[in-house]
Amino acid sequence: MIAPRRFLPSISSLLALEAVDRLGSASAAAEDLNLTQSAISRQLKQLEQQMEVDLIARDQMRMQLTPGGANYAKEARAILSRLAQASIKLRANPDGGSLNLSILASFGLHWLAPRLKGFVGQHPGITVNLQTHNLPFSFEAGTAQAAIHYGTRDWPGVQYLPLMPKHVLPVCAPDLLPSPLHRPQDLLDYPLLHLETHPDSWEQWFGLHDVEAARLQGMLFDQSSAMTQAAVHGLGIALLPTFLAEGEIAAGRLQLAISGAPVTLGEYFLVWPAEHADDYPLMQFRNWLLDQIKAEEC
Repeated sequence: MIAPRRFLPSISSLLALEAVDRLGSASAAAEDLNLTQSAISRQLKQLEQQMEVDLIARDQMRMQLTPGGANYAKEARAILSRLAQASIKLRANPDGGSLNLSILASFGLHWLAPRLKGFVGQHPGITVNLQTHNLPFSFEAGTAQAAIHYGTRDWPGVQYLPLMPKHVLPVCAPDLLPSPLHRPQDLLDYPLLHLETHPDSWEQWFGLHDVEAARLQGMLFDQSSAMTQAAVHGLGIALLPTFLAEGEIAAGRLQLAISGAPVTLGEYFLVWPAEHADDYPLMQFRNWLLDQIKAEEC
């Protein structure tokens, strides 16, 4: 529900407030907005009267916002930016809109991207814009409407759609090991490669095999793709998701470091803030993802 109209200022007054806060004077704000200085002053006065709050510290030689006015201007800037983005998306995609999706690089490139053509074919009016992230972020601070998350349900303030478990395999270059090992503890004799965002993955893997391993050290990487290349070049053994490892194994660039089936470490989710839950592009994307997961389970 939208607040009563008395709490909804005009776009013009918010633009004036934002410009004064950003530029520091009514004259600079007037030039920036192609208005007169008196027009800027009128907009600010109307806003103060509507809010019944002083926004300008008038005892200052230089125009300066009150602390409350500065905070309000900051909120207004974020809202105006989101409104401008929504307008741009509407003009660019009047038939279906767009979805700004933040992805994990390895999952996005190796699992999602090869399948996205199917979504585009089913929904030609929806544009999917991709950006990458490593760690959870604030949806309020960016333009993403949804994101791919790996691990557990530890991203605060979002809703979750479980996608799939993350199955991992220990892999290495063929010249690092003459043949796959048979005992999990034997991997401790070799350099282990670690991912910065989940540095305890090896400890989890050894724990699932009843091997005591704590405070493991080794090369650290911020992306799975970089860690994969390090493994290919013989720098150590990497724990890679199956959708990434299997292609490298098939190409002969990597091999299993130990015989055995994949193990599960964490889960992939689609996450989004509650206010975007009913966005048409996001709803269609969620439904499409569910169809993809069901098809792979069959």
